[in-house]
Amino acid sequence: MNRSGFKHEDEIAVSSAGLKIGEVSRLSGVGIETIRFYERGGLLDRPARTYSGYRIYDGSVLERLDFIRKAQLLGFALQEIRELIDHKRKGENPCADVRSVVRSRLTELNARIEQMLAYRDELASALEDWEEKGETEGHVCGLIEGTEIEHGIDRSRHLIK
Repeated sequence: MNRSGFKHEDEIAVSSAGLKIGEVSRLSGVGIETIRFYERGGLLDRPARTYSGYRIYDGSVLERLDFIRKAQLLGFALQEIRELIDHKRKGENPCADVRSVVRSRLTELNARIEQMLAYRDELASALEDWEEKGETEGHVCGLIEGTEIEHGIDRSRHLIK
């Protein structure tokens, strides 16, 4: 494999006549409908068309699809990826923005990890206390009602409506 994530012989297979959408899908591992969706969303340039209406791509579409895949693995949303591509189309280098976004996400992730570690410690402590107490009476469950917990999981995003 080379830098773009595609096999070398696959790149050689890109002829001067271009690639049909099925070939792009096979070479990239990206579904045909996803490729069309990316076109509509501005992530891919509109390809040339044959007289009969078939899309014909040049080999650069494979690099773009690989970029999109890698950006998604790094946590970028499709809208963010489009913005990066738009910067590049304007002749701007978006790498400083990428570093800034990833730096910010890393800071957020580290804070979340700290919260999760504190939560884990409190759960372990609560369970240890409960193991000693055994069954307790309460309105519903005395174990929960008698727990003094400081941290927890934010369930506000998961409320049942």
